[in-house]
Amino acid sequence: MEEPDDTPTLSQLERQAAHVRPAFGEHAHILCDNLVRIYKTEGVEVVALQGLDLLVDKGELIAVVGASGSGKSTLLNVLSGLDVPTAGLARVAGTDLLAMTAKDRLRYRREVVGFVWQQTARNLLPYLTAGENVRLPMRLAGRRGRTDRAGELLDLLGVAHRAGSRPGEMSGGEQQRVAIAVALANSPQVVLADEPTGELDSENSEQVFAALRRANRELGVTTVIVTHDATVSEQVDRTVGIRDGRTSSETLRRTAEGGAVIAEEYAVLDRVGRLQLPREFIGALDMERRVRLELECDHIGVWPDRPQPDTPQPDTPQPDQPQPEESR
Repeated sequence: MEEPDDTPTLSQLERQAAHVRPAFGEHAHILCDNLVRIYKTEGVEVVALQGLDLLVDKGELIAVVGASGSGKSTLLNVLSGLDVPTAGLARVAGTDLLAMTAKDRLRYRREVVGFVWQQTARNLLPYLTAGENVRLPMRLAGRRGRTDRAGELLDLLGVAHRAGSRPGEMSGGEQQRVAIAVALANSPQVVLADEPTGELDSENSEQVFAALRRANRELGVTTVIVTHDATVSEQVDRTVGIRDGRTSSETLRRTAEGGAVIAEEYAVLDRVGRLQLPREFIGALDMERRVRLELECDHIGVWPDRPQPDTPQPDTPQPDQPQPEESR
């Protein structure tokens, strides 16, 4: 009697997954669902974001990396309210970015998000001191206690001694740390930083990243850093890779016993089931155009589309045949 086959069917696996799967982005602080951004330049359409998916938890610190033109800066501009998506869904701290009016967008940029540019000159007014630069956003928002708040932020970020200095009297690293204080002035829920260490040497880069990390840990502000700097991307718990306008990979880091840091890289499966295989994997197996897939009970096999060698068939035993007698 044959034993029953316990291998789950495809429909059984789908039912199990649906039972345990929460709604997409249900608890996310930042949600991008099939996000699209199309620019028109001289009659030519450029698709900067091609159905990008992203989830960031409240209080999380992540790095976003990708080649030039991959769409990472466009993503940051959308999340900051500086740009408007063409289609899809983008939600930050409960705010639907596609549904905002011009007035909503101004309030959003003033109260919900803080932004740090790569170019230090874009972050600070050159004729104001560090303290005055930090107090300015609070003044525009009509907040009280501006002097105390500015002093606390400058102290937290290690530049309290520069409160009376103008940007031209500070180093690049000090300017960026003051810029972070400006971004934090109105107690935003999210801070977005576009290449904040891009114009700095390694020592100043480390100080600026340490300031962002300190703000994230002590103030609980959700932080997204776009960067090419490996010293930054390798020190966060999650690094998101963007390729061709979509999130393509995530690297998760954890500390094992003994203090060793373990990094594990994952490919991102988007909402419609698209998966970008790493380029080095594709090149190693000379994959192109299409691949073969096979569903197993706990994984999916992927093979290059090549003719498969015929499987040799075992010899079929033949019944004994009478042997003819030799001619005499």
